[in-house]
Amino acid sequence: MSTFPGRYLEGMVGTPDEPAPASTEEIDLSLNSPKLKGIRRLTALDTVRARIAMAVDLGLLSPGERLPPTDAIAQALDVGEITVRRALSSLCADGVLERRRGRKGGTLVAEQPTRKAVDAAEVYRGQAAEVHHLIDERLVMECGIAHLATRAATTADLDELHQLVEIMAKAESWAEFHSCDERFHLTLARTTGLAETVDTYATVLRRLYAYYLPYPLPALRESNDEHRALVEAMRAGDAALAADIACRHVRTLHNTMFVGLTDGRPDELTN
Repeated sequence: MSTFPGRYLEGMVGTPDEPAPASTEEIDLSLNSPKLKGIRRLTALDTVRARIAMAVDLGLLSPGERLPPTDAIAQALDVGEITVRRALSSLCADGVLERRRGRKGGTLVAEQPTRKAVDAAEVYRGQAAEVHHLIDERLVMECGIAHLATRAATTADLDELHQLVEIMAKAESWAEFHSCDERFHLTLARTTGLAETVDTYATVLRRLYAYYLPYPLPALRESNDEHRALVEAMRAGDAALAADIACRHVRTLHNTMFVGLTDGRPDELTN
């Protein structure tokens, strides 16, 4: 897709001033909230349908591309396997996906997928400004975490982060990569040794991950190159460089979250 600069979409739930549900599966339990808005109006089933349909609409999932196993999708999108099965079946009925039998079968993006087939996707599109607000929160925290983690990291910490980078380098799907990416960033935060910082950061990260869309592996590999460079800067003891890499890593999200969509933000804030 020409507007996609080739970087990872990381992304979450709730609003900055109210707590998020423990998991996306619980979003539909918040229906009585007086502050209900955005994706919190959606059931877990609708969130899975919306995210996969948007990825197809935006060209992040290509016609004929095979989806990961149900359990991997469930873990990546933080819902139950039954919810994923129901979502995939309904998307097949909508013409977004298709099922094939045989050794090379499975659930794949339809060769000519129906576009804009899922109304719930419009709720995600309408949350672009909220998503960028969360990205800004993460940006501030990520830079400080990278700087502090560099100063506090032990050899064991650095080896653990390096191992996660190597696992992501071998990931065979966006679902597998996403789960490990979360572990990497939470491990980085824990390396600071500041428990309250970890808790606050984890809350922001979970909110963003509720907006996560499937992304092509080449883009995720590029994101992992930044993970690798960050660990190398930490191992060299260069806190300033580590913070700069973390800053660039998160700022990329302003250009890739809901790629091709507009949210009314001034140009100078998104460049």
